[in-house]
Amino acid sequence: MSAATTTDEPIRCRKCHRVLRNASPDGLGPKCRRMVRRTARLNPPAAYKPYQLAKALELLELGGVVPLRGKRVYLTVSDDGSEVYRTAATGQCNCPAGLRATSPCYHAAAARLLATARA
Repeated sequence: MSAATTTDEPIRCRKCHRVLRNASPDGLGPKCRRMVRRTARLNPPAAYKPYQLAKALELLELGGVVPLRGKRVYLTVSDDGSEVYRTAATGQCNCPAGLRATSPCYHAAAARLLATARA
């Protein structure tokens, strides 16, 4: 027997911090996931095209958005998973599309959806 014992911390929702009964790939509980999808469906940000919102929802479902500083700054994963970008909920992102600033990227859409969905 080892002297060190492990205490299992419960898995919590990344948004509302409720204890999750089942682990989820996106880190959100069922209520928070429902709120994010509802926000995307009923009140989509006007600056984003439909394909960007679809990619943003996919990114959220795959767990590719991790809060870095509360509800302001997020770490988002690229399409192929090789890069991690810093994305603000206000729409700034350091991905190539976000740096060009010709149009907002889907990383910013995902961060905005996660930040504006109410828990």
